[in-house]
Formats: sequence, structure tokens, C-alpha cells
Amino acid sequence: MDTVLSQDGTAIAFDRYGTGTPVVLVGGAFQYRAFDPRTARLAKLIAADHTVLHYDRRGRGDSGNTAPYAVEREIEDLQALIEAVGGSAGVFGMSSGGALALEAAKSGRGITKLAVYEAPFVVDGSRESLPDDFLDRIEAALAAGQPGKAATQFLRWVGTPAPILAVMRCTPAWPKFKAVAPTLPYDLRIIADHHRGQPLTRGEWAGVAVPTLAAFGSKSPPWIRNGMRGLAGALPDGRSLVFPGQNHMIKPEALAPALTEFFAS
Repeated sequence: MDTVLSQDGTAIAFDRYGTGTPVVLVGGAFQYRAFDPRTARLAKLIAADHTVLHYDRRGRGDSGNTAPYAVEREIEDLQALIEAVGGSAGVFGMSSGGALALEAAKSGRGITKLAVYEAPFVVDGSRESLPDDFLDRIEAALAAGQPGKAATQFLRWVGTPAPILAVMRCTPAWPKFKAVAPTLPYDLRIIADHHRGQPLTRGEWAGVAVPTLAAFGSKSPPWIRNGMRGLAGALPDGRSLVFPGQNHMIKPEALAPALTEFFAS
């Protein structure tokens, strides 16, 4: 493990793998190094051809969590990691981590290529929009000292079936879900503007000038597939890629070859 200091002094922890063209991996909700073996496996697979930084977003794992939170602070965290590998890097973002990476790319600071897997954008009526009071409910549960309730509400909202969730709460992993639940409002703030059932516009994304891959699994729900197709069409240099037989929990072995090729070309 290594650390970098973000602009506000927050320590951001990361693991470095391999050598070659740098790539930074940005996790989604709940994801961090010690809790997500899939992303660690992905990092090691890509590291055959690239220098890969796999980091804990602020508030998770070994990273700090300086208050108050703002999306801009997370963009600065990513920028600090890019500076740590020489000032330029490709970036891969998973789920809400993809939404964060897109926001960072609007600034144009050091991101040479961007790949996004299933950023949770709702661009039509194929899924209900984010409830107006959902963030308030999550924050209220956290303020009441009920991180398990916050995690449960979030997981139900993203579609985890109740029987599976009941099993999850009985597993050794559940304390880790509760430990990272205070960062759920961060992800909700990142995705809120694009979870309203409104089409993505070219004007908003004009600043993301780098080649961008908007990827999704063929078995994922229509709203996710529509969102990634809409993103590819709204970006100046975007294209979509479908992974046959995959869903939101894509296998690292399926994802790694495409990312390796994309960031190398």
C-alpha cells in the first residue's frame, strides 16, 4: 500500500501493480481495496501491460475522509493519483465510479482515455428516477447511527432482492457494508443529476474530449444499456461496447482484455 495527499490534505491509499501506460481504477458504491476482490483481480490482469493504481476512495478502507464532502474533492483525489504516475493516465470507472470519472474528465486534467462500465444513468422512462427524498433518508439513517439501515435502503433501491439481502445481513461481509455506508451519500450526489429520466445532451459532455468507452453487459437491465448508449452518443469521442452474457457484476476476466487493448491503443 502507498498513499498520496489530495489537495485538501486527505491521504488517499492505493495499491500499484505492473509497469507500462498508467491506468487508475475508480470503484463504485461500497467498493474499496480490502472489500472488492473482483477489482483487485481486474487490476492484476491489466497490470500485465499497464501500471495500475487501485485506490480507496475517500472515506473507505485506508483513505482519509476530510469534511465537508464535495464531489470536487473526489476529483482532486483522482488528480493526485494521476500526478503520482507522471501527470497523465487512462481511467476506468465502475458504476458510480464511472460517473465520478466522467466528472473528472470534464476538467481535462491528465486523463488521456476513459472507460466507464455501467454508470447508473437513467435517460428515459425505463426505470423510475431517483426519489427526491432518497438522499435525505440515507443521511437520516446515518445520522441516527444506523448504517445497516442506510445500506439496506440503498441495496433495495439498486434492485437487490429482499431474500438475498436477508442472507447478506447474516454473512461476515455485512459489517464491511455497514462500515462503508457513510460514503453512500457521496455516490448519490455524484449520480443525482443523471438519474432523472432525462436524455444526455452533447452540450453537457463537450468537455470530455478524450476517447471514451461506454460499456455494459448484455444481461443488464434495459435502463443501464440505454444509459450507456446515450452516453456514447453524447460524448465528442465516445463509443459503446457490449459484453455478451455479462451483467453489472461483470467478471474481471471478461473485462480485462477489452480494457488492456483500449488503454494501449
